[in-house]
Amino acid sequence: MTDVFRKEMRKLLNFFAKEIARHNKTVMLIAVLLMIPCIYGAIETRINYDVLYYLPKDKESVIGENMIEDKFKMAATTFLMIDNMPDSDVYDLVQKIKKIPAVNDVIYVRDIVGSSVPKEFLPKELLDNLYSKNGELIMVKYEEKAASESTMEAIDEMNKMLNKQCFVSGLSVLLKDIKALVLKEMPRYVILAAILSLIVLTLCLDSWVLPFVFMATIGIGIIYNFGTNIFLGQISYITQAIAAILQLAVTMDYAIFVVHRYEREKENCTSKQDAMANAIVGAFLSLIGSSLTTVAGFGALCFMNFTIGLDIGIVMMKGVVLGVITCVTILPAMILLFDEPIHKYTHKSMIPTISKLTDFVMKYKRIALTLFLIAFIPSYYFQSHVPIYYDISRALPETLESNIGKKKLEQDFGMTTSHIIVMKDDLKPYEMDSLIDELEQIDGIKSVIAYQKFVGKGVPDSFVPQSIKDVLKKDGSQMIMLNSSYELASDEVNHQIDEMIRIAKKYDSDAKITGEAGLTKDLSETVNRDIKVTNFLSIAAIFMIVMIVFKSLSVPLILVSCIELAIFINMSIPFLDGNSVAFVTPIVIGAIQLGATVDYSILLTTSFQEELKLGKSKKEAITIATNSSAKSIITSVLVFLSATLGVILFSSIDIIKDICITLARGSIISGLVIIFILPPILYLTEEFINKTSIRWKA
Repeated sequence: MTDVFRKEMRKLLNFFAKEIARHNKTVMLIAVLLMIPCIYGAIETRINYDVLYYLPKDKESVIGENMIEDKFKMAATTFLMIDNMPDSDVYDLVQKIKKIPAVNDVIYVRDIVGSSVPKEFLPKELLDNLYSKNGELIMVKYEEKAASESTMEAIDEMNKMLNKQCFVSGLSVLLKDIKALVLKEMPRYVILAAILSLIVLTLCLDSWVLPFVFMATIGIGIIYNFGTNIFLGQISYITQAIAAILQLAVTMDYAIFVVHRYEREKENCTSKQDAMANAIVGAFLSLIGSSLTTVAGFGALCFMNFTIGLDIGIVMMKGVVLGVITCVTILPAMILLFDEPIHKYTHKSMIPTISKLTDFVMKYKRIALTLFLIAFIPSYYFQSHVPIYYDISRALPETLESNIGKKKLEQDFGMTTSHIIVMKDDLKPYEMDSLIDELEQIDGIKSVIAYQKFVGKGVPDSFVPQSIKDVLKKDGSQMIMLNSSYELASDEVNHQIDEMIRIAKKYDSDAKITGEAGLTKDLSETVNRDIKVTNFLSIAAIFMIVMIVFKSLSVPLILVSCIELAIFINMSIPFLDGNSVAFVTPIVIGAIQLGATVDYSILLTTSFQEELKLGKSKKEAITIATNSSAKSIITSVLVFLSATLGVILFSSIDIIKDICITLARGSIISGLVIIFILPPILYLTEEFINKTSIRWKA
């Protein structure tokens, strides 16, 4: 049954290959027409700029965030600081802000106590928290969440009303700044990636025309990928920023392979169409195994609790699949259309041969193997101790509006970090007093803002205006806000949150701690778990794929070990430099670098095996395999580097820049390991490979 199915599938594949080769103009017409809905889909796909949105929905901080959003509209809050402005002007400004359609409410001290009460007679709690030496603090609440379009539009409209005496801070302002940066910078580094990749391909290939054909093909595949994202509803800005350059870097290998296969088939066929049909079939069957390792690497990200991994994983798995499809459909059609100029306008490839380096490495093969084994221990230790930062604002330039406002909030109002406790509102007055006292005793807590502290112990709820109650007490719940002197994502603030949880749960077992600090703490805990899970799953999946491809137990062990060493070395460099990395970087690098660069090792090992099957000695086989594979590996590494260089040079968002720097460095390290470390290992372990593999030389 299986053999029959394989034969039928082979017939079907041959049929499609011949149709593509014979009707190449029709294929190109269809390809161009399909771009139209995909461009529309790419434009209509919503971009999510809130990284914290991807936290697991069962985390207490996320549940608390949803509660304060649903009941108090506090999930998206802008802190507006006003310096040395007359009370009448402040009042007029507040009334204008209230009229902005997406604004839910403005918490302004004069709305609470009235405009006739002199500042000196205001309650101490109000003075300490809402006034500074220079001015006062106003909180603006929105109808929708921080990352929504309406909230960002409301901030833009509010900014038009503000002057140099006004400063804004808060998560919503931060996300607006991220959006502005991405929209400004992304076109620059995508264009630069395309230009640099063209230059690299022109230097590495022997045709002046072929690089443009490659870039056009892969560009169409990228448009297809971004267009089909519309079915996901939205994607993260991190996914949007890196997906195009990753797809370019990863699928370029497939395009090169198709062309090499076509040139070989032309030697045995009488027509270009027949040669291309054979090349499509051969390339497709080979690319299935090669692309599966890359898909497996991205697929491992889908099992993260922090669901930005699912976001990146789905988009990039789709991108790899579409990359393979375009390389065996659109690329062959374009090559046949431009076959004459491709072969007419040629030049000598600029990539030098590495035969002398290969001879040198093989001469000292035992030293290479020893270095390989020794390097594991320190590199594993270094990479596992790389400092990771979780503060999103740290990944942005200090000159941004949100960071300027954040510093102002810290300096003038002592609000380095804010916490929110949401709990039931039926606690007795003495219980509330006790709760507030305990919270105020926690190290680093500068102030506690609670309903009872403003209203007073003996004032019945019925005497308090509803507009004041709605600020901190509503629908059976109350909100307590705490200001901390500790930095976001620090060990001190995380311990502080643990203390707050312990105390709050004594009075209400369903109490929730939220706010940016609580969400960031849950983010760090989730990421630490996800790093281990994604690394394990990517290694296991790729090990299985390589084992099936080579029918061997030892080959996947060797190949995966080589790439893992490259990953360890790559992630050791920030530790040795004394730098920290963004929290996303160690999660995605392990899976992506392994999945994307293990192809280098598969290419070299496959060539080694083929030479052995032809009866070559293992020394001759490994020399031929290394020299013949080096050009493809070097080309792939240079394309990877050129694709990411634009982001490295232009991006002001360190989260995105960190990923691209590490990917670029990782591809170089993987290439060096495969060219100079893997050949001696394969040579020295060839007899062991033969014993642990099925039909290794047959």
